[in-house]
Amino acid sequence: MALSGPIVLTDNRYGKAENRVVRFYRENARHEIRDVNVSTTLRGDFAAAYTEGDQRHVLPTDTQKNTAFVFAKRPGLDTIEDYAIALATHFVDTVEPVSSARVDVESFGWQRVPINGSEHDHTWKRQGPEVRTAAVTVAGHQTWVVGGIKDLVVLKSTGSEFADFLTDDYTTLAPTRDRVLATALDVRWRFAEIAGFDWDEVYAGIEATLLELFATTYSKALQQTLYAMGTAVLERFPMLAEIRLAAPNKHHFDYDLARFGVENNGEVFWAADRPYGSIHATLQRADAPEAGPAWLP
Repeated sequence: MALSGPIVLTDNRYGKAENRVVRFYRENARHEIRDVNVSTTLRGDFAAAYTEGDQRHVLPTDTQKNTAFVFAKRPGLDTIEDYAIALATHFVDTVEPVSSARVDVESFGWQRVPINGSEHDHTWKRQGPEVRTAAVTVAGHQTWVVGGIKDLVVLKSTGSEFADFLTDDYTTLAPTRDRVLATALDVRWRFAEIAGFDWDEVYAGIEATLLELFATTYSKALQQTLYAMGTAVLERFPMLAEIRLAAPNKHHFDYDLARFGVENNGEVFWAADRPYGSIHATLQRADAPEAGPAWLP
């Protein structure tokens, strides 16, 4: 069927992606470091810029970049959540055409270098590969905060199986009662409230819970492990409304050493990076407030 209706612009947004901001706190001899990647996205009355090339309502993306750097100094980068809230609120409150602003922050961890048993005051080495994340959306007088962690690589050498699964004519995978379970977790959690707690303490507690449940849950499938992890996080942190977990299954296969006259005994594996199983789960409280634009890009 041929369509002949008018063409309309249904959505638009623009911003400045991946501003690499490094802030040092140098008030005394022991310095502190904040290393972040900041992306800003604005929505609002910008249709004319697309349909007519009219830029009168468009705040340049270069200005957004400059603002991200200014806000790293004032009010500062003590926590990425407070920084993102302040930055997004600034765009909504001071730029008239802007109806909503989203700020995404990735925070890269650094660990102090030990010298003669003591932490050095101004030298660090990168931690990782895990990255702390925050996504803040401000629209009118409402604020939504989504925290997270990505590239949290975890592995257990036993305590996992995969058996009794559905098979068809094309199934070749053999069931196993003892396997290596490995993944790189990408987890996001939506806050139901944004005050009355310490952002850093909540993040540390959630990461510790994810690691604890991964280690201690006897896993019949990665799906089961994700459900256990998400449930524990929501039970322990009442300020959260929802959690979303994504986990690529980093497969490890027993390498055939018998052809060389060597017994393997589950000790030597081939780590395959592709293809991989892609497992996702979303858990939410039954009485959770609506997400609004929290998950929108």
